[in-house]
Amino acid sequence: MNIAVNTRLLLTGKLDGIGWFTAESLQRIVLAHPEHEFYFLFDRKYDSRFIYAQNVHPVILWPPARHPILWYIFFQRSVRHALKRYKIDLFLSPDGYMTLGTKVPTLTVIHDINFEHSKDNLRPSHQRYMTYFSPQFARYSTRIATVSEFSKKDIAETYHIDPEKIDVVYDGAHAGYRPLDEAEKQLTRDRYADGHRYFIFISTIIKRKNLATLLTAFDRFKQQDNEGMKLVVVGHRVWWKDELKQAYDQMQHKADVVFVGRAEPDALARLLASATALAYPSFYEGFGIPILEAFHAETPVITSNCTSMPEVAGEAALLVSPTDVDGLADALSRTASDSALCHQLVEKGREQRKLFSWDATAEKLWESMMKTMQEG
Repeated sequence: MNIAVNTRLLLTGKLDGIGWFTAESLQRIVLAHPEHEFYFLFDRKYDSRFIYAQNVHPVILWPPARHPILWYIFFQRSVRHALKRYKIDLFLSPDGYMTLGTKVPTLTVIHDINFEHSKDNLRPSHQRYMTYFSPQFARYSTRIATVSEFSKKDIAETYHIDPEKIDVVYDGAHAGYRPLDEAEKQLTRDRYADGHRYFIFISTIIKRKNLATLLTAFDRFKQQDNEGMKLVVVGHRVWWKDELKQAYDQMQHKADVVFVGRAEPDALARLLASATALAYPSFYEGFGIPILEAFHAETPVITSNCTSMPEVAGEAALLVSPTDVDGLADALSRTASDSALCHQLVEKGREQRKLFSWDATAEKLWESMMKTMQEG
């Protein structure tokens, strides 16, 4: 069988959540199924490290798809042509985009549809493209995979899709996340937080990640803090205006906020494992991979009580409303001062993390691919 895969997000040093999902699942799938031929469809020069086996054939298509007009040309023209040229039997698109009008059975992985619920997280051109085409992608796909029961329900209800058409394929966590000993933690604190303990926030800085509320809550927590705790913010700054800029400007303790920017995987793993707690008060998540990564790093988790986060966290995190500044400040205070609570959260995290792995992701994704082939 000839299987084409949209691999445009396999970018060295720039793998985001969808990129890791694509890389980790595909590596396992192509190695487990040498009887099939896989055509990886890139939109630019690729890294040979992503060509995982001899049954993988890299194909570079034009144009580099990083803008709505180029997305349209890439998927509706170039990909469609490639599906015919290479006599593809099944098309897998792990990033939510697909090719309309093709007769090739298609499995589209839609990680979440946050853009349908908040209209100001994307550039206007991107927002228009996503809200116009995503319902069409969902309805036209032979099958859909998504990363949580929450997202399955959200997609089904928002786009009026039969839930039986949607398979849940949970995310996993990068293998580099592990607990550190106290000496290693102190070295990390010395490097990033002037030797002090710190909370960590990990995400590309966009509005729905809710850094504004966390900054306000941290400032409130600092009124009772006597040991100089820091807040380390890891992630590329995409959005810095409105309530986020205002929240930061109004902080009395902004000097205790450390902006690291984007961190390489090894550095990020050390930062997370050395933190007092992960603070992840997002408004909306399809899965929330940092929660699972914190479980592997054995770092206590504070996260939101909405969308997919309770599903992923189970009983292994402190759940707070993302709009509750006092509740979030209290959760920061509790993890900073209550070692017994932190130990309990870590123990529960060890159990919760067993529910998710990249091996399971690859297995479930392959099952969904086979269903797609049968139905298509």
